[in-house]
Amino acid sequence: MAFVAGLSRMMKNPIIRGVTAFYVEVFRGTSLIVQLFWLYYAVPILFDIHLGSNWIVGVIAIGLNYGAYMSEVVRTSILAVDKGQTEAAIALNLSPVQRMRHIILPQALRLMLPEFGNYSIQILKGTALVSLIGLTDILYYGDIYRSTNLSEGPMAYLMVLIMYFIIALPLIWLSKKGEKIARKGVAS
Repeated sequence: MAFVAGLSRMMKNPIIRGVTAFYVEVFRGTSLIVQLFWLYYAVPILFDIHLGSNWIVGVIAIGLNYGAYMSEVVRTSILAVDKGQTEAAIALNLSPVQRMRHIILPQALRLMLPEFGNYSIQILKGTALVSLIGLTDILYYGDIYRSTNLSEGPMAYLMVLIMYFIIALPLIWLSKKGEKIARKGVAS
């Protein structure tokens, strides 16, 4: 979603650019919780469109939300590539697709890697919200444990916190690796 929206925001077609800008602004400007509730409760009632299970709704909501944020990373990373690179590719008579594929995107990906790592961690943390629409995740099981053992409520949430941290550790490590890869061969 991020690449499609990021590239669409740079197209010359004003309709595609406008629709994509609207999508990005709506999903960046509203809360993920509201988006989850909207897709899970409101869309089926208002439009008679049933998106499927709460798992599918969770994936769609999180995908659209973070896709909007990450599309800006894609767009700004592409725009950050030196204009001289594009001019050189034009001088070599490369088509717009060839310029993007062989010259611009490889350089832009280096800029995207650290941000994509950060957003991957954010997505993991955002999955806790899907318990609000009845999806069974780590927080959901923590709530069940807390409700059956009221005196151990703080311990239940401490365990949930630790579990999320343990799951996030590989993403944090990969994000740091991505940052090192992104800096490799770049003059400081």
